[in-house]
Amino acid sequence: MAYRASFVIMTVLGVFITATDVAVILVIFSHTTALAGFTRDEALFLYGSAGLSFTLCDMFVSNVDKVSQHIKAGTLDTMLIRPVSTWIQLAADRFALTRAGRVLQAAAVLGYALAVLDLDARRLWMVPVMLVTGTVIFAAVWTLGGAAQFLLTDAPEVINSFTYGGGQLTQYPLSVYGRDLVRGVTYVLPLAFVNWQPALYVLDRDDPFGTPGFVRFLGPVAAAVLALLAGLAWRQGIRHYRSTGS
Repeated sequence: MAYRASFVIMTVLGVFITATDVAVILVIFSHTTALAGFTRDEALFLYGSAGLSFTLCDMFVSNVDKVSQHIKAGTLDTMLIRPVSTWIQLAADRFALTRAGRVLQAAAVLGYALAVLDLDARRLWMVPVMLVTGTVIFAAVWTLGGAAQFLLTDAPEVINSFTYGGGQLTQYPLSVYGRDLVRGVTYVLPLAFVNWQPALYVLDRDDPFGTPGFVRFLGPVAAAVLALLAGLAWRQGIRHYRSTGS
């Protein structure tokens, strides 16, 4: 707040940057009425739900992947002797409130999609569940990426391919991708539970890949399992940390 004009500019800029993703979707639908069987408003629903979960994690958790910088500089040692979780310290390190603009943009797109789609009110309970599930999944992916830095030391772009890459992948109907990729993000790295599987239930759509109907309700289970694995990986990374050696 010491630089209020800068804060406003950066926040608004964040809105415009993420709005380019929406512009791409609108350009696509200016040439077609359906994308892999999904209408424009359904695609915007997928974009908004995935985007809101992702931007919340980008705002509050993404700094965890900067652990490699602290490992190289030796500043992680300072965090280890404080009576606060190292994970929380890293997540809060260089917190950028200006990212709130991206959160608001995703929320606006989701709100628009919910307003214009003719959805069964009895299925809307899944929307908050999918948002919480997606947030936990993205947070777990970022945590796994941070834990990997204890081994790789300096490979943030490798991690970004799963975090930011996963955010981009979930913005579109997974039916635009190959069957093997969809199986991978369903049964290995469960990004399909961020929005795809629960959205099929909300939209009352059949799964183009023939996945059993009960899978649509397994998002919380997948998120809990991935969070547990991420927590164990992070703990192992901390336990095997040996400082910079300098």
